[in-house]
Amino acid sequence: MDIESLNVIEFDDLVGSDREDDIVLDLEQSDDFDLGYNNISNDLVEAPNADPNLDPSEGMEFDSEQAARIFYNSYARRIGFSTRVSVYQRSRRDGSIICRQIVCSREGFRREGSENRSKRQRSVTRVGCKAQITVKKQSCGKWIVSKLVKEHNHDLVPPDKVHCLRSHRHVSGPARSLIDTLQAAGMGPSGIMSVLIKESGGINNVGFTKVDCQNYMSSSRQRTLGCGGQVVFDYLKQMQAEDSGFFFAVQGDFENSAGNIFWSDANSRLNYSYFGDTVTFDTTYRTQRYRVPFAPFTGWNHHGQPVLFGCALVLNESESSFVWLFETWLSAMSGRHPISITTDQDRIIRGAVSQVFPETRHRFCKWDVFREAQEKWSDVHLSHPTFEVEFQRCIDMTDTIDEFESCWELLIKKYELEDNEWLQLMYDARQQWVPVYLRDTFFGEKSIMQGSDNINSYFDGFINASTTILSLVKHYEKAIASRYEKEVKADYDTMNIPPVLKTPSPMEKQASNLYTRKIFTKFQEELVETLAYPATVIDDVGSAITYRVAKFGEDHKAHFVKFHVFEKRASCSCQMFEFSGILCRHVLAVFRVTNVLTLPSHYILKRWTINAKSPVILDEHAFALDSINSQESFAIRCENLSREALRYVEEGTESIQMYSVAMDALHEARRKVDAAKKHDPLSKQNTLVTGTQQLQPCLLDKKIQELIAELELANQRCEAYQAKLLFVLKDMEEQKIKISIKIQNARLNLKD
Repeated sequence: MDIESLNVIEFDDLVGSDREDDIVLDLEQSDDFDLGYNNISNDLVEAPNADPNLDPSEGMEFDSEQAARIFYNSYARRIGFSTRVSVYQRSRRDGSIICRQIVCSREGFRREGSENRSKRQRSVTRVGCKAQITVKKQSCGKWIVSKLVKEHNHDLVPPDKVHCLRSHRHVSGPARSLIDTLQAAGMGPSGIMSVLIKESGGINNVGFTKVDCQNYMSSSRQRTLGCGGQVVFDYLKQMQAEDSGFFFAVQGDFENSAGNIFWSDANSRLNYSYFGDTVTFDTTYRTQRYRVPFAPFTGWNHHGQPVLFGCALVLNESESSFVWLFETWLSAMSGRHPISITTDQDRIIRGAVSQVFPETRHRFCKWDVFREAQEKWSDVHLSHPTFEVEFQRCIDMTDTIDEFESCWELLIKKYELEDNEWLQLMYDARQQWVPVYLRDTFFGEKSIMQGSDNINSYFDGFINASTTILSLVKHYEKAIASRYEKEVKADYDTMNIPPVLKTPSPMEKQASNLYTRKIFTKFQEELVETLAYPATVIDDVGSAITYRVAKFGEDHKAHFVKFHVFEKRASCSCQMFEFSGILCRHVLAVFRVTNVLTLPSHYILKRWTINAKSPVILDEHAFALDSINSQESFAIRCENLSREALRYVEEGTESIQMYSVAMDALHEARRKVDAAKKHDPLSKQNTLVTGTQQLQPCLLDKKIQELIAELELANQRCEAYQAKLLFVLKDMEEQKIKISIKIQNARLNLKD
């Protein structure tokens, strides 16, 4: 054999590529290059002319290196291992490859430090296996097997699992055509795989996995963008030229890159400064029946309407690309992290969120979990029709963590699902999608039960299964215009249509002047419900009092409220305020029995108020005074000062040293108040009024007494109304019992 002189030995090594991150459903997860469909040409995977049942041997000849690789990979599939190309040698004369080594994918060992290239820890699959063949090119052009090692130092994969090995996974031409057809019809990866499995006669005969199908569908979308992608790019450049506040970025070079595209207009960026406490990254349009890989960032405005923070075209679904997208979006939002973010449960998105938003509470869309559950448990649904209802009840209707855990355990045992891997994975991640674990964090939804069911509602009705990349810009602008009109209409209704008050409560009147109409309606609903929720003291030790609050006749569904009297702060076991920013009926019931007549300022979130989009940052206490007349403002000022004074006295009497410090501070405060009065124009005006100086305090005291009397009367009326309501309810229960007894007697008489 005439082998030409050699000058280099190179490694065909693609460690750390994005494609490696995309392939996850492997039995081996090799760190190196393999013979999978993603890395070789289509004709390479066709069977060679040699007998497929023939074993390799030294001296075997092949027409080309490609034929040798195909033959050895076919042999590997039959035996139960995966292959990859390793070192090769080039000719010093013309640079062509004249020697190639093809090895078992578990050959060698992972290089030191390679695990640091990715934050995602991957299992170690290289175990130093020596199995391989080496083929060399002869002067006649044939390739001969010069070295062969058959023995493996690891277990081989059984025939029913070999289709999962990377070098044996390939989306064939007919499969690609079928996938393209089903994708165009709006079918997702799970549905397409079900069709392929049925058509192929079993999952072993499909030749690739669901992740391979997803990867192909993603690359297919990139190919179909065509001129449409250029239309979007030109539109973004035009918008940036017209508006200095318009932001857009492309991952890599647009002409040669399959990277993601992000943009956000000036209004979206401004909205984030007002309502950026909670964010939803909506990937519905890339994962379900939509043709456009479109993903908006949305939130909730002060009317509870969806609001836009930015949009992306997701052309690359690797973890590094999502990290780029999130970092770019965060940069456009001036680097301000949200309190919470909602996404689907995709593993790659989950990893990117943990990198870019480490302090942000990450939630999975509950309805995405329900949808996937329906796909995973189709056989369970067929044999147990009630399973889906019970599953959703376990998630939605449990009020405490203990109640959920107990319900989940009973459900698993009842349907014998202890060995269900997907179910175990979702249980392990329960703190990121089950409502009872998320109530301590703000998500901006008016009800805990809402659970982001309208995750894609901003573009609902504008982007559908027939939307193409060419029509995306038109639909995008229509959606923005429509949402703007709805917000203007809600603003008009709030400012010009006064709400109908349902109680004589000063708190209701205060809230009607503070909140937008939609938010006030929700608050009013909670306030009115307090009439049927008596609050009972169960612990009165220390500065905090604990109340038990339950609806009349439903004592088994009690909630517990801890109320700090001096600070007027309350925390309820339902955690509605923490989750939605609106006080619950349980806390309001405690306020009613403790004579807290107006909303404390710390329970008024600016993002839900009429002034939510005001650029002025209001003082915490001054904010509560907006839209309230001067007399009410005086009462609230007295209330706030009294509360602070009581807390000051409580802390200042703890020791002699604290007492001395407190007294010195009071004397200094007295001097500052006197100095401020000299420069206060209102104070000066009052001192210049002749003939009324002595009467003013008297008139003020009289007015306060009148207001207090009115409030007492209103409180008495409320209590009388409650007593009557309780009497009516009790009477109804008694009548119900009497009727039930009569029915039973009638049935007995009929039997006789």
